[in-house]
Amino acid sequence: MADAVIRLHGRDNLVIALADLPKGASLPGVEAPLPGPVPRGHKIASRAIARGETVLRYGQAIGQATEDIPAGGHIHSHNLGMGPHSTDYAIGAEARPLPPLPPREFLGYHRADGQVGTRNYIGILTSVNCSGSVARFIAEAAEKDPVLSAMPNIDGFVPIVHNTGCGMSGVNEGYATLMRTLKGYARNANFGGILLVGLGCEVMQVPDLVGQGRLRPDGNFRYMTIQGEGGTRATIERALKVLREMAEVAAQAMRRPAPVSKLIVGLQCGGSDGYSGITANPALGHASDLLVRMGGTTILSETPEIYGAEHLLTRRAVSPEVGERLLERIRWWENYTAINGGEMDNNPSPGNKRGGLTTILEKSLGAVAKGGTAPLAGVYKFAEAITTPGFVYMDSPGYDPCSVTGQIASGATLIVFTTGRGSVSGYKPSPCIKLATNTEMYARMQEDMDINCGDIIDGTSIEAKGEEILEKMIAVASGERTLSEQLGFGGAEFVPWQIGAVM
Repeated sequence: MADAVIRLHGRDNLVIALADLPKGASLPGVEAPLPGPVPRGHKIASRAIARGETVLRYGQAIGQATEDIPAGGHIHSHNLGMGPHSTDYAIGAEARPLPPLPPREFLGYHRADGQVGTRNYIGILTSVNCSGSVARFIAEAAEKDPVLSAMPNIDGFVPIVHNTGCGMSGVNEGYATLMRTLKGYARNANFGGILLVGLGCEVMQVPDLVGQGRLRPDGNFRYMTIQGEGGTRATIERALKVLREMAEVAAQAMRRPAPVSKLIVGLQCGGSDGYSGITANPALGHASDLLVRMGGTTILSETPEIYGAEHLLTRRAVSPEVGERLLERIRWWENYTAINGGEMDNNPSPGNKRGGLTTILEKSLGAVAKGGTAPLAGVYKFAEAITTPGFVYMDSPGYDPCSVTGQIASGATLIVFTTGRGSVSGYKPSPCIKLATNTEMYARMQEDMDINCGDIIDGTSIEAKGEEILEKMIAVASGERTLSEQLGFGGAEFVPWQIGAVM
């Protein structure tokens, strides 16, 4: 069974099963036959591990043995725990610039502020949940309207609805976060125009969102309230007239060549498994490095899911300020979870565990691989506008729809999402490329997965797969539709981060 397991680092005291293995199997690098069956993607002790001993994967600690584990023993939740761990952050110690690559181009929509979009939607953005249904009614009416549906160069009309905007404080961190999120969506380069619809009496007031200046630099922005228009039907009727005017402007945009340095790509993972940190995540990390070497921007997020691996990022920080800002976000999360009765080791999820992941340390080490090796150029709050090119970090929860919402609000015009269990989702206005971590799931869910990274186990190099991912990024940015777009995803995944009490 020479190809049945893989050792990821010379220091590791475990191997990973690449197939379902039976009791009694003898494996290379494992000192004794398996005392019991081990599912694929799960961990096997390569030698006896004493209770309290550190367990290593990727050459890094993923926890401590909670009992004696025999050679060949299955390592999982029953015998592996977080345990105490210390970290040497060594800020900037490994911040080495990557050599530049010749520039590439994609075909995108050039905006007035210099951004370049990968799609050309018109958004119906809501200030509050109370205007959500009317925004959907407006989008449905627009899709059926003979004038609007005939407009060229417009990808569609997207209702951006959510479950907050009222029943909240108007002065706290939660309010500021929602304000950044809504303004960020209004300014995303994948929108050719925005219609903002409020109810009228909510905490997140439309005049406050509009502010003193234009919410969009191209001026293709309108707003209204349902109460001000005189009710539902009157609002829909007025909105259609306004959308026809806005569509005339948006339809003038055409795809033109742009350097890939204008791309802003959100890096995501969900439904991870034991293969994620071996196949899709490092392959996406290589693609991230390639894009950064051409001047592009990639965003890593999900702070609870880098916990325990943040030292791999601080060591790549371009300055002490960048490294400290990431650590400040880690401390914020430690306090946030503590005051809410949670803990940072509330992951992996049940699906992650079935896929072979045990502790948040293990999951985080694999998740950070999506960020490649480029220096960490900046750290941003949730939905804060990205102003620094290169590889950056945006703080967010680990909940995928919420994390992607923040990345799009920060400027992401493309999302690349790795999954081992088979996550299905889309994120209008930004197209989402799905990467399968294992061939079995890819074969079962081919209608949802854009690229199979499971063939890395069979010999495809991480570098070759990273190049394949980069080519897919450029093709999708130029207009090729992802499978999630073809299936119609993207209308239900706008999930702003709610911080604070719902009152």
